[in-house]
Amino acid sequence: MASQSRNNKILLDLVQQPGNNQCADCAAPEPDWASYTLGMFVCLNCSGMHRHLSAVSKVKSIRLDYWEDSLVQFMQERGNSVAKAFFEKCVPAFYYRPQQHDCIVLKEQWIRAKYERREFTGENSEFLQTYNFDLFESTLWKKGRDNKQFLKRIFVLSQKDFTLRYFTKEDSKVAKAVISMKDLNAYFQPQKIGHPHGLQISYLEDERTRNLFVYHENGQVIVSFFNAIRATRLAYLLKKHPTLQHIDLIPQITNHCLKEGYMEKTGPTQREPFKKRWFTLCSVNRKLLYCKSPLDATDLGAVFIGSQDHGYSVSESSGRCTRSGRWHCGIAMETPSRQFVFMCEQEQERREWMEAFRKVIAQPMTPEDYASTMTLFQQTPCRAFQIKDASSLPTLFLVSLQMKPL
Repeated sequence: MASQSRNNKILLDLVQQPGNNQCADCAAPEPDWASYTLGMFVCLNCSGMHRHLSAVSKVKSIRLDYWEDSLVQFMQERGNSVAKAFFEKCVPAFYYRPQQHDCIVLKEQWIRAKYERREFTGENSEFLQTYNFDLFESTLWKKGRDNKQFLKRIFVLSQKDFTLRYFTKEDSKVAKAVISMKDLNAYFQPQKIGHPHGLQISYLEDERTRNLFVYHENGQVIVSFFNAIRATRLAYLLKKHPTLQHIDLIPQITNHCLKEGYMEKTGPTQREPFKKRWFTLCSVNRKLLYCKSPLDATDLGAVFIGSQDHGYSVSESSGRCTRSGRWHCGIAMETPSRQFVFMCEQEQERREWMEAFRKVIAQPMTPEDYASTMTLFQQTPCRAFQIKDASSLPTLFLVSLQMKPL
């Protein structure tokens, strides 16, 4: 007869072992549930998704539920490393592996792909072959550029010319837009878009950031489209950087923004009225973008954020400007050309923004950063900059740049 306390102790010891001490699906630490049919340990959130796969996975709490001796023995024989070696044997390099804080649709489809459809075991290559086709087509709901209405659009990815095209009608001969993979980024934004499968696609259009907001009712369709974008992006990067390995290029395929949210801002003299704007900070391209609202199709402006070695810093601000806004949790960002002042509504938001700014400022500049800054400088209309300390600038283009005056 199984001893409840003895078996629970065995399971608690097993879950502390390397490999088992993280969720097998999202890498969350200290999982306290297990799939006793697959023989692996998962976190509470992922265990809920496994419950929807009752034909292939059944879960128990390793602390609260009763475990028979045979099930405990099975867990001892298997474990996360064995399970992952089988179910993740053929995961393509471009395929996104969700982490603990990723949205539900990414984690759900990752779990279904592994255990329900068995896409990565090598038993059936049909699913993965679709990502290798020259063209990948998907019909999605896209938000209108100047309104809130979502309309059906046909999106076509091409690995021949590394582009994403979308068409307004199925029989359209000419694409509404042709988007290069060069500066394209895609990441899920369910809360922002207002749909659990909401995906944001961003790219450069005339040196401004253009945003597309799309979704599909079927989670498998939208996640497959997202991974098809990643496959096309990786193919483009491999051609652009033939000497680099996959492991070097994977972090460049797609990226989440570091921080988003509303702040108030003033102009360069700090005597202008504060205006509420939606800000997006990306650590990869070191840009702080701002728009009037979260779902704007195009940004109003961009500020390049350099490194601390080039005179950039951030600190709290009293917010006592000539025309202070409604919010009073201030942030002052020092750059070689000027001081920027932002206002947050809550102290917690100020701390989060300052932490995000400092993370970018602490990162050394890369050759790509210098090239990006030069491009911004060349595309920005000529204007006078008052440089506080010219010795801090290796070249003129390391000043803070704006597409429009802040």
